[in-house]
Amino acid sequence: MNLKIVENEKELKEAYSVRTTVFVDEQNVPMEEEIDQYEKEATHFVLYDESTPVGAGRFRIVDGYGKVERICVLKQYRKTGAGKMIMTGIEKFATEKGLRKLKLNAQTHAIPFYAGLGYEVVSEEFLDAGIPHKTMVKHTLIDELQSIKAEA
Repeated sequence: MNLKIVENEKELKEAYSVRTTVFVDEQNVPMEEEIDQYEKEATHFVLYDESTPVGAGRFRIVDGYGKVERICVLKQYRKTGAGKMIMTGIEKFATEKGLRKLKLNAQTHAIPFYAGLGYEVVSEEFLDAGIPHKTMVKHTLIDELQSIKAEA
């Protein structure tokens, strides 16, 4: 599998196609909530199995932190490491941008997945598109490296 930063309209449509399948078709999120006003300012990612789009996500910089959004994987590719590949790629991108903190709103069923990647819950449960979520944060590798240097 190969993660790619979206560079053209075709790749963006493929990312939207995965998002539509997962969020709109499977989870009944209204299309107008899934494709929102932040699409143009976001950096989009699409995960391919050869030439087939199987996962997607987007990333924005909001108030000085990296906001990870719309992480999704087609049903038949779940539990294969696809989600981790998307997250690792987005985190690498954020670190290259010099961001020290990442934030995401996780569907409650996905909290163990994100916790396994080092994210911590920082909010009470809330509804987004009728689905229970909690906000989670992770301090980036930059902070980890600085704390190691400080201890040395």
